[in-house]
Amino acid sequence: MQIRVMEDLLEHNEAMSKAVKERLDDYGILVLNLMGSPGCGKTSLLEQTVEALGQELRFAVVEGDLYTAQDAERIARHGIPTVQINTAGGCHLNAGMIEAVLGDLPLAKLDILVIENVGNLVCPAEFDIGEDAKVVLLSVTEGEDKPLKYPLAFRRAAVAILNKTDLLPHLNFDKTKAVRDIKGINPLAPIIEVSCQTGDGLTAWYEWLREQVRRKQVRSKGGNGEVGRNEDRD
Repeated sequence: MQIRVMEDLLEHNEAMSKAVKERLDDYGILVLNLMGSPGCGKTSLLEQTVEALGQELRFAVVEGDLYTAQDAERIARHGIPTVQINTAGGCHLNAGMIEAVLGDLPLAKLDILVIENVGNLVCPAEFDIGEDAKVVLLSVTEGEDKPLKYPLAFRRAAVAILNKTDLLPHLNFDKTKAVRDIKGINPLAPIIEVSCQTGDGLTAWYEWLREQVRRKQVRSKGGNGEVGRNEDRD
């Protein structure tokens, strides 16, 4: 009986996720589901990204957290549309939560919607939320064992970000093992090594984003494949 309940929950979420994706596809918006443990640097990566590309691409962010709006306040300071979802103890966002806040975003004026999921490597990977791609962050401060302990997050990710690489000289982190394990779990996902403190590696992340936006615009109805601030689509 408990299995049936779980199946019902996943089936309902899958249907809602499909509806959310279809709605956002109509606007040609690239939607990313950003996953990672608490403190891995998801918000810092977002801040660097919108600061670097905010004049080139039109961003919005949905912040998921158990309580508080601290991360949303950090992102909103960069002048982009930001919505906070508090799950009040829930370990992940679901598609219904995303559908409920879409009306608060200027969809016709967006190129990218980044959904920063609740901080953990378990539940967020199980629930699609209308995204085009999942992005998983692993901080070198977490230990190289995490890909094998939480394989689903890495298996379902389109790209893996190895963050806080500036700290490698001060840690006993086996980067070779971490990269090998990620590749073993998901051979197709690129691994981008970055430091949000020094800026190392961020250019590769920005180029990955630009390419995803370009592909989404090509696929979208009426898309011309040009990355940038196109005319409003309403």
